[in-house]
Amino acid sequence: MPLLIMPHDASTRPLLTLLVLFAALGGGSSRLQAQPEMPGRGGTASTYEDLVDLFVAWRTFHAPEMIDGVPDYTKAALTRQHRALAGWQRRLAAFDTTAWPIAHQVDWYLVWAEMNGLDFAHRVKQPWARDPAFYVWFYPSPTDVPEREGPNIHGAIELPNYAWPLSEADAEELADRLRKASAVFEQARVNLTGTARDLWVTGTRSIREQSAALTAFVESVAEGHPALAAAAHEARDASDRFADWLAAQSPSKTNLSGVGKDHYTWNLRNVHLLPYAWNDEVLLMQRELVRAHSALRLEEHRNRDLPGLSRIDNAEDYDRLLNEAVTEYMTFLEEEAIVPIKPYMDAALRAQMGRFEPSDGLRGFFSEITYRDPIVMRTHHYHWFDLARMREEPNESPIRRTPLLYNIFDGRAEGMATGMEEMMMHAGLLDDRPRARELVWVLLAQRAARGLGGLYQHGLEMTFEEATRFASQWTPWNLLPADGSTIQHEEQFYLQQPAYGTSYVIGKIEIERLIAEYARQRNGRFVLKDFMDDFNRMGVIPVSLIYWELTGDKSMLEQAVME
Repeated sequence: MPLLIMPHDASTRPLLTLLVLFAALGGGSSRLQAQPEMPGRGGTASTYEDLVDLFVAWRTFHAPEMIDGVPDYTKAALTRQHRALAGWQRRLAAFDTTAWPIAHQVDWYLVWAEMNGLDFAHRVKQPWARDPAFYVWFYPSPTDVPEREGPNIHGAIELPNYAWPLSEADAEELADRLRKASAVFEQARVNLTGTARDLWVTGTRSIREQSAALTAFVESVAEGHPALAAAAHEARDASDRFADWLAAQSPSKTNLSGVGKDHYTWNLRNVHLLPYAWNDEVLLMQRELVRAHSALRLEEHRNRDLPGLSRIDNAEDYDRLLNEAVTEYMTFLEEEAIVPIKPYMDAALRAQMGRFEPSDGLRGFFSEITYRDPIVMRTHHYHWFDLARMREEPNESPIRRTPLLYNIFDGRAEGMATGMEEMMMHAGLLDDRPRARELVWVLLAQRAARGLGGLYQHGLEMTFEEATRFASQWTPWNLLPADGSTIQHEEQFYLQQPAYGTSYVIGKIEIERLIAEYARQRNGRFVLKDFMDDFNRMGVIPVSLIYWELTGDKSMLEQAVME
């Protein structure tokens, strides 16, 4: 079992003493070495400012060494990093947080969870050895959460981070980084020793998709930046060779890819700070799945005499209806006093409207929702409010201001975006759109079904193919074909990043629990706008920590990490 070090306060000093003694006697493994020499500002680490200093140093330590622009994920480098980790954990545990304000104690737990995330990556996930998709070096599209989802190689190119049209300096920098692709993939051939079949096969597909993205990028910059286009072409060729090598290795990869129930539970509790075990999440997800289906059938019955939803079928209507949906939603949020309105919010939604895509068949699942009624997915786009808020109104905490490692933010980010769909329906947004209410339940059913697919994969009860079929069968209206891009990529990602697949629904449940306690404490004087303002000020961090800070009740966190 990994070493778990809790804060050095009155309730945990006996535990800390035993753990340190255990390590000194040789019972703590090689991870209990190389404690960093980082005294606090007063000679010992004791203040919140010392914690911030430790956090900054921790993030530097966490990043792999870059050797000629290529991150070092060799076995020797990773062994050194994992052995040194326990020293950082001991340094963190030395803080006496007893007299700290709750907000500062919350920040301590954020650093603690990140350190546990690194330990879990080394002991269990090992994406550098098990998952070819870890080595994707080029990402052409933005992500809607604070940091790109999943385990990803340090230093990968995030194209949306560059301003367009490209400056000459940015084009030169991109070209230089693209020229590193061949060395990245050569190192990957040595590092990738895992035998997890589904991760290997889907990861190979990810590398081929990278090649296609690079081909499109070459075409987009060839005229204005020929040197950049040449570097991208070189990277595309290296990506193709890497994908061919991966495909040749596939027949030897025969093992399951999930982490197992015990490891999954450890990750839930000690990295994502969730008070659940694997079987608890199965039960909750099953409950939400059948609730969504039964509610959908009642909505359909209620609407049985109304015309059915039709899909947008031309670009002019698409642009008009999407813009109208944003206007209607923003007006609703303001007039109904749902959330404090900020200048950046309207622009954040309009920037994500996309454009009309002709299709004779099914588009992606979420496009099918939008093309039937655009307003529903505007509620889920709370994501873009979050990102704009992080940019325009940085959190007071230096630790919360920085996106958390290992997607520890997932329950808050995905849970709030998912929760807004149903919450806004209950608040009255769809009162004049009865058919749109059906879409809310279709969305919830799809998220519960795909989350269960991820759980079953990690519980070693389903393969990837079985999980995609399960999610497809339990998504209403045949909107999620098992061989379609949406579920294929989602189930792959949930296999890569244990706990993320359930975060949409579990996070929603935890936020509902927070609302209930927050309102109970106010004894009938609950004001939604005040709650939303308080909630947003906490930052994009685990809901169990927000619950503690907003209610003074630590029980949700204690149920996760103290059992």
